[in-house]
Amino acid sequence: MGKDYYKILGVDKNADEEELKKAYRKLALKWHPDRHQGSADKEAAEKKFKEISEAYEVLSDKNKRQIYDTYGEEGLKGAPPPDASGAFPGGFQGFRPGGATFTFKTTGPGGFGGFTPTDPNSIFNQFFSQFGSADDDDPFGQFTSFTRGRSASDFGDIFGRSRGEGRGSSEVKHHLPFTLEELYKGITKKLKVSRKLYDSASGQQIPTDKIIEVNVRPGLKAGTKFRYSKAGDELPSGETQDIVVVVNEKPHSIFTRDNDDLRVVIKLSLLEALVGFKKQIQTLDGRTLNISSSSVIKPGQEQRVPNEGMPTKDQNKKGDLIVKYEIMFPSRLTEDKKKELKRILSDV
Repeated sequence: MGKDYYKILGVDKNADEEELKKAYRKLALKWHPDRHQGSADKEAAEKKFKEISEAYEVLSDKNKRQIYDTYGEEGLKGAPPPDASGAFPGGFQGFRPGGATFTFKTTGPGGFGGFTPTDPNSIFNQFFSQFGSADDDDPFGQFTSFTRGRSASDFGDIFGRSRGEGRGSSEVKHHLPFTLEELYKGITKKLKVSRKLYDSASGQQIPTDKIIEVNVRPGLKAGTKFRYSKAGDELPSGETQDIVVVVNEKPHSIFTRDNDDLRVVIKLSLLEALVGFKKQIQTLDGRTLNISSSSVIKPGQEQRVPNEGMPTKDQNKKGDLIVKYEIMFPSRLTEDKKKELKRILSDV
């Protein structure tokens, strides 16, 4: 007796396309061999997965389904069914999921050429790349599910991992911005992640929330990565994505960072550059720092203030503050002022 594809998928003989998809999704996720790694029933899971894929391939194709409904598995796969003579003279052509074709040909009076089922992993890959889960409610507005907007060839293998890329889409990166003050002082941020886990009963992804903490020590540099193992979406294989948070630094209105040093530009009038000045700078930790000079300052000249930069890995030390001076020259001078400057500067 041939296989009962309807029974394998758990659907009745009038099941429509959506019912077949729903049944396949649920069963393929449940019985995928990689969800049974190391378990005693892996061999049974492989057999079941193959049967599910074969049943879906046949019933989801109108032509194959018609032959199966009329002649059963034996007629589909090439055994001469009763009264088959002349039913499909010369053979006919049907389609596999994804657009590939297969062909039935007569092998003699009344017979069919054999239908060979497609590799079950290929069907699984095609199905989830075309009918996969939506990527609404992703954790940070950037996280996407592994199927959205990608073709089957983009995945490399059936779990969305591109060949040669190691983790592939098994990790999801999020760039998290921090102010320079936050990186100076250190901070802990809590992030609510909306992740999706597969429900074995329905085969659908169920959104759940998870809180992760990003602990930034004082002086941490932009580009630092925090990995949160298995904190992201669950993939159809049963593997769960890692979340990788990358530290980004927001631009600051006063300071720029140069490794462990801080840089600042102080603008001086020509008078201040020549006779001296006193300035105040608000530091990243809220202190007021006095900067002064009684010497002549040249355009572009720099001054280093020790231990006023960013905290280093050795928390007892800091980088330096590098002050660069920009001289603001007057746009024009009256003749009287020119004469006065010539008189004053003639002996300099």
